[in-house]
Amino acid sequence: MMGSFWLAVGSALWLGVLTSISPCPLATNIAAVSYVGRQVGSARAVVLAGLLYTAGRTLAYVALGAVAVWSLMSMVAVSSFLQGTLPRLLGPLLILLGLILLGLFRVGVPGFGWSERLKGWVDRSGVWGAGLLGVVFALSFCPVSAGLFFGGLVPLAAERHSPLVLPAVYGIGTALPVAGFAVLLAVGVGWLGAALDRVQAVERWARPLTAMVLIAVGVYETLRSTFYLI
Repeated sequence: MMGSFWLAVGSALWLGVLTSISPCPLATNIAAVSYVGRQVGSARAVVLAGLLYTAGRTLAYVALGAVAVWSLMSMVAVSSFLQGTLPRLLGPLLILLGLILLGLFRVGVPGFGWSERLKGWVDRSGVWGAGLLGVVFALSFCPVSAGLFFGGLVPLAAERHSPLVLPAVYGIGTALPVAGFAVLLAVGVGWLGAALDRVQAVERWARPLTAMVLIAVGVYETLRSTFYLI
């Protein structure tokens, strides 16, 4: 039982990391930390801005994930559904998530964006505005990040009855690459460019590899839980 829990924790962490290094969120994260860094103008403040930004992202994912999972778990009918039907739907969900990661399906979720009003608030708040940016940009889902969060994390957390721990682990996963980039930005932009190239190279093989693993597990779960062939 503990082994399956830690497997779920590792899965949530990896989904968070993969979300953060996907092209759209990665570009947004670097732009946000760079913008705040230019406003504050010191290496120490840049690192602090990166940490506040990642804390804001983590809190946003914890809140959103907790609301989604608690809403599912608090309904008697849905609770019965989770216990009886969700295990049979998990396989097809994993297959669909794998296809989304491969770019064969696109999903979209309304979110918040960069506006002049938000920019003005960040400018007035200095380094502390990074925390708000973290919350706002965490809720500005791209197709891949929406698929990973709603199609991967939420069903996983609901099945494990973990409305706080797994969303928090996911949020930490999204925060790790951003915190690393904040440190590199404070050290020097030359290092940042090289690190960005490496992260993009990792993402190019990590996403299809993860997609193939999800599809394989999804096919296995479908054959086992739905068709009882394994």
